[in-house]
Amino acid sequence: MRLATWNVNSLRSRIDRVEAFLERHDVDVLALQETKAREDQLPLMGLQSAGYEVAAAGYHQWNGVAIISRVGLDDVQVGFEGMPGFGDPLTAEARAIGATCAGVRVWSLYVPNGRKVDDPHYVYKLDWLARLRAAALDWRGGPTALVGDWNIAPLDEDVFDMAQFATSTHVTAPERAAFQAFLDDGYVDVVRPHTPGPDVYTYWDYYRQRYERNRGLRIDFVLGSAPFAGRVTGAFIDREERAGTGASDHAPVIVDLAD
Repeated sequence: MRLATWNVNSLRSRIDRVEAFLERHDVDVLALQETKAREDQLPLMGLQSAGYEVAAAGYHQWNGVAIISRVGLDDVQVGFEGMPGFGDPLTAEARAIGATCAGVRVWSLYVPNGRKVDDPHYVYKLDWLARLRAAALDWRGGPTALVGDWNIAPLDEDVFDMAQFATSTHVTAPERAAFQAFLDDGYVDVVRPHTPGPDVYTYWDYYRQRYERNRGLRIDFVLGSAPFAGRVTGAFIDREERAGTGASDHAPVIVDLAD
């Protein structure tokens, strides 16, 4: 099975790219983040005619997650148990959706950005991650993949210039500790061993030709339970999907699994 994750930064704007990506890489399951639309607004006919089922969660033009699968889409769950909301009054956001695809439990996750260290959104981000970790403890017994945009660069090598991020989110000690906690619990970053070297980024801001200058961040991950990680045979980052007119600011991450 080939599984991919991609923060597409508006599915309606990039449906042609998504359809072409699925065909080009022969992808079985694609987890999307930042779909930026309600399910009834999504252009799904082309995906469905190609044999894919779609489960999506979206409430307005922000956030939004989805799972696209041609190998089954069962036990769909929007949000995880204990997932916190944000705002006043507290409002649920479309940041997590889970489904079972060919026996693999896939969670498409769009972790809150955090904005600034002194922002309430940063507190929300850490709480969201802590609640996800608590829920994910019970998912470790089977093949489970926690995939998506984590909005954390866990290692210095995942940032083009640490000096520029010294006082920013994504690299703070509490965020990195929250990410590491999943690894301590037994989840495995299954992509990193297959993508060594300096070219590891998955995100490049549109600002100041960051992609062309390769000034990026690695913030999109596939974390797998031990039964999932044991089936991984390869992984790569499709950096070229970030190039060209109309590209998302994220690149897809692809993982291959043995049967």
